[in-house]
Amino acid sequence: MKRTKKVVLYAGVCVGLVGLTACNQNESASSEGGGASDGPITMMATLHTPEVPDKKIQNMIEEETGATLDIQWVPGDNYDERLNAAFATGTLPQVVSIQNPDLFIGAIQDDQFWEVGPYLEEYENLSKLKPEILENSKIDGKIYSIYQGRPLSRSGIIYRKDWADNLGLEAPTNIDEVYEMARAFTEDDPDGNGRDDTIGITDRNDMQYGAFKAIASWHGTPNDWGIKNGVVTPEFMFDEYMDTLNYIKDIHENGYMNQDFPVTSKTDQQDMFKTGKAGIYIGSMGDVETIYRDAVALNPDVELDVHNYVEGPDGEYGIWSIPGYGSLMMFPKSAVKTEDELKKILDFFDKLMDTDTMNTLVWGVEGEHYTVEDGLAKTMAENQQAADREVKPYLSIEIGEAETSGRYEGYSDYPPKTKATELEKDNEDYLIQDASIGLHSDEYIQNGERLQSIIQDATYQYILGQIDEDGFNKAVDNWKNQGGQTIMDEYTESYNELN
Repeated sequence: MKRTKKVVLYAGVCVGLVGLTACNQNESASSEGGGASDGPITMMATLHTPEVPDKKIQNMIEEETGATLDIQWVPGDNYDERLNAAFATGTLPQVVSIQNPDLFIGAIQDDQFWEVGPYLEEYENLSKLKPEILENSKIDGKIYSIYQGRPLSRSGIIYRKDWADNLGLEAPTNIDEVYEMARAFTEDDPDGNGRDDTIGITDRNDMQYGAFKAIASWHGTPNDWGIKNGVVTPEFMFDEYMDTLNYIKDIHENGYMNQDFPVTSKTDQQDMFKTGKAGIYIGSMGDVETIYRDAVALNPDVELDVHNYVEGPDGEYGIWSIPGYGSLMMFPKSAVKTEDELKKILDFFDKLMDTDTMNTLVWGVEGEHYTVEDGLAKTMAENQQAADREVKPYLSIEIGEAETSGRYEGYSDYPPKTKATELEKDNEDYLIQDASIGLHSDEYIQNGERLQSIIQDATYQYILGQIDEDGFNKAVDNWKNQGGQTIMDEYTESYNELN
């Protein structure tokens, strides 16, 4: 399982949360391995906003669920560090949000976290969690967490519809049409200003959430790991990966994309699109609204559209998928001492999933933070800052997704954004799953990121023309010799044990 690694420091957040006295109480409770069964539910949550929220929404959630919460808010950039420190010192709270459970695989296998799978059917709302996402969260075939849902695949194309209309182009439905749009947006003066000042694709230094992985999916490449002759094999050892390299290399050599994409940030990538220097953005389709708001301020005539379905050489469409969650709520036995305490915590999350309560957590107070239009929640523009400050932080403890909790989905008055949401759901019919989900490799945990840098460097070097196919294959051999073969062996052994 490959998930973005994040962490945080254990001591520094309490003061900003509820003051020194409460912090001291937290430390006292933590030193005793968690609160008593009738005490507050302690949890560590990722803070994605500049400030710790006031307790307005928390108080409402507590009233609606009958629970008392003691939340340690930890800035996202520090979360993994803080989590590791708490684990090392035996001061974990009762609920921890974990993005990469592989980091704690030894502790999980050593029975230091509660297995919750057998309990979920006892709860009206928790029993509604999607079986396929729960399956993706399993460790050694068991469920140790409840998940925070995320769309399985947001990937697609955002493009300049006004440019396409000027050139008589439709949304591209296969890789040849994507190539032709990139060429035409570069060579055929799509903005009609008589100058050679546009390119097709704008990309960035991100092989996952940038253009590379989506294009690889269109070519039929596995999603990180696939199965070849019964062996769990990395994507870059499949022919389709080399096909992807050649496709992007050709686009790059012809100047149909930004030449410096391996060192281009997401901000700079989007700026190229917003300012009319590029006409194709391959990535999260949901970005279309924020991109449009900035672009239309510079050019009131700009028109954007989104598209997802791009057939590959075999006439089929596939798109890479995440496991379906952003993070997992797990329950350390060092803090949750008894089954009764665990059930109390699960009861809280079950009540949290009630539709009205989840709307409070995600959207805030109706009439104050949001209104309801067409059965969807629309954040009140005049109170956007209050919503960002008071409500947005609590998204970190959402459980499930709109489909399972029944909460409102978001409203947008920008049609391409609404379309993007629909296409994300459409993508679910064409998902390419990572074959390593649920598998275990000690070598990957220890050296996976370091080894992946070998392949990333070789991928960029090939596209830039700095190495040929032999050079890329030498990088693959280097990856195998430095531990990659061990990862393959361990993943394959794990795969065989589960199958």
